[in-house]
Amino acid sequence: MTATAPVFTPSDLEAFHRQGLLRLRGLHARGAMGAVRERILEELARLKVWNKGRSAGGSLNALPPFQQIGRLSSMVKLDLHGALSTPDVQRAVRGLTGKAPQEGQGTQLLMSLPRQGQWSLNGLNWHVDIAATPDDGIPGVQAFYLIDDVVPQGGATLALARSHRMPGETTRALRAALKSPGDVQAILRAGDTEIVEMSGKAGDVFLMDMRVLHTPSINASKNLRMMATTRFLLRG
Repeated sequence: MTATAPVFTPSDLEAFHRQGLLRLRGLHARGAMGAVRERILEELARLKVWNKGRSAGGSLNALPPFQQIGRLSSMVKLDLHGALSTPDVQRAVRGLTGKAPQEGQGTQLLMSLPRQGQWSLNGLNWHVDIAATPDDGIPGVQAFYLIDDVVPQGGATLALARSHRMPGETTRALRAALKSPGDVQAILRAGDTEIVEMSGKAGDVFLMDMRVLHTPSINASKNLRMMATTRFLLRG
């Protein structure tokens, strides 16, 4: 079964520009993602990191969760760009923005081992990958690919809906508040924003305005988290 590029309705376009991200269910065929998943598992077994559904132990397990994500993702040196940053994805970016996507840094794996600890919204690394203001217009779109199913609280990237529409001083205050101990939900209500967890099924793709605040999260599930991302700058 082959997935096809989506046709966006006016409500899809409105949701993307208002919320700052849009989930495209099944944009990649599950069979294609299954093949990518098997390549990754073979490489993890070769690296003696993960084999037959179990962690092989070692120094990775001793790292703090977000350092572990960075280390694990960088260890797997597979060229998955062509399998993930497909013409359908690029057509979707153009369809949402009206601009031609330009790939800047290739495709990066986002992986985490299971059972990293208790899931929490405190102490996360909220950030943007490109500096821009609401008045600048959309500078780029970041695609997040689900290579395998990712359950809620399973380590998916989190995004702050509507944060791309906030003035810079509001964004800075929100980031500072979220990094401090406190009632996260009260902070979100005061900022007129909400957290979107990029969990879902293998083959789903989230497209996000690169001005949106986002962060890695704790993988509290029993599953290895397999995602990847491509950043598309826009031209024209």
